[in-house]
Order: sequence, then structure tokens, then C-alpha cells
Amino acid sequence: MKISIITATYNSVATIVSCMESVLQQTYPNIEYVIIDGQSTDNTLEMAQHIKSKSPQANIVIQSEADKGIYDALNKGIALATGDVIGFVHSDDMLANPNTIQNIVNTFNSQNVDGVYGDLQYVTQTNTDKVIRHWQSQNFKSSLLKKGWMPAHPTLFLKRDVYAKQGDFNLKYKIAADYDFILRIFKTRDYTFGYLPEVITKMRAGGASNRSLKNIIIKSKEDYKAVTSNKVGGWYTIVFKNLSKVNQFFK
Repeated sequence: MKISIITATYNSVATIVSCMESVLQQTYPNIEYVIIDGQSTDNTLEMAQHIKSKSPQANIVIQSEADKGIYDALNKGIALATGDVIGFVHSDDMLANPNTIQNIVNTFNSQNVDGVYGDLQYVTQTNTDKVIRHWQSQNFKSSLLKKGWMPAHPTLFLKRDVYAKQGDFNLKYKIAADYDFILRIFKTRDYTFGYLPEVITKMRAGGASNRSLKNIIIKSKEDYKAVTSNKVGGWYTIVFKNLSKVNQFFK
């Protein structure tokens, strides 16, 4: 099973090394690593190329061109990916440990599913060992969608056929295209999903959706649009979705 991992970058020089190293240190051998850079104006691209030159044994594809934001970049990565399974490691993120991809592949094989997801930890910008929020997921049931449940998107690995059938991220969403996409695929009965009860991704706190009050308002509106357009709930779904995050700070 070939795994394609996509990283979208833009002026990510401060974090790109730890991000790429977490992928290149994986014990699973059959990984294609696709980096989509949005014409960074710092040294992100040069650093990525440097790391690639030091890892001749790795299958690394780097593309840099102007894009319309992170979801456009991810769509470009999906189009380039040739793996059986596609996942994302955002430039601020890291895979949790060197066996993460192997454990994901084992879950695909043992459970014969279309997608695998797990847990996520939010860590501080300066100390990635300091956990400030723990997103523990659970086995999927369709009734969870109306309660605002979703798997942490950075932990979700899907067979490439899912993207081929369901399409790309909707660029009409600036912040919640991942939520819309998850609702699109999880609301159908066409796919099965396996929950891997371990931390898959470490994410540095301070992402776009929570960076300002303005972004929080935009995200809430987009979440509501995603819920209603996919016919899985209403405003109560968004309330439950936000309330469910509170206990993540105490785990």
C-alpha cells in the first residue's frame, strides 16, 4: 500500500523542518511526500529543497506556484498524489511518532476500511512536548454528525478512490472546507471508517480558524452552511460542536 502525504506551505520556514522530518522518519517504507508551496516569500521552499537533497532515498515531490489558499493547495496535492491512501500533514503539524503511518496501514489492512482517523494533540508553538489540548476521537456512528462530531481532519487518511468519487475541497469555504468535506463523506453509507485510538498528529496551537474573533465568526457561519447544505443538522449542531471542545482542555 502506497501512502501519499501532502503538506501545503506558505512562509512556513519556522516549522517546515520539524514537519518534514516527522514524515521522513517514518518506519513505513512506501511513502510519497508531496509538498505544495504557495510561492513563499521566506526561505520555506529553499529549506524544503535542502531537506529533499539530503534525503535522496525518499520520494519527495515539490511544487511551488500561486494558489487561492490552503484548500486550493491541498486540492493540487490530491491531483498530484499517486498513492493508494492520501493524508495531510500541515506545515505547522507533525506526525506523532515514527510508527504512525505503519499503524495506520495496519488498521486499513486489518479492518478493510475506506478511511482511518485517530486522536490529535494541540501543542505550544515553542515546545511540541507540551500538550495544551487533547482531541480524543471515537468509533463512528452516523448519529454523531448531528451532535457536531467530526474526526480531527489532520488525522484522517482516506483511500484515493474516495477523493475520485467525492471531489475536492469546496473553495467557497475559506475556513471550514475540511468540515464540509468530512460531512460529505461521513453522511453517506458508501464508506467505512476505522478509528485508531492513538495520537496521530501533533498540531501547534494558533491555527487560522481560531486566530481571531473575526475568523471564529466566519468559521461558525461556514460550519452552519456546511451542516445545512449537507442536511445533517442546524444551529444546535454547531453549539454541540463547540461545546464538545471544552473537555479536550482537561484530558
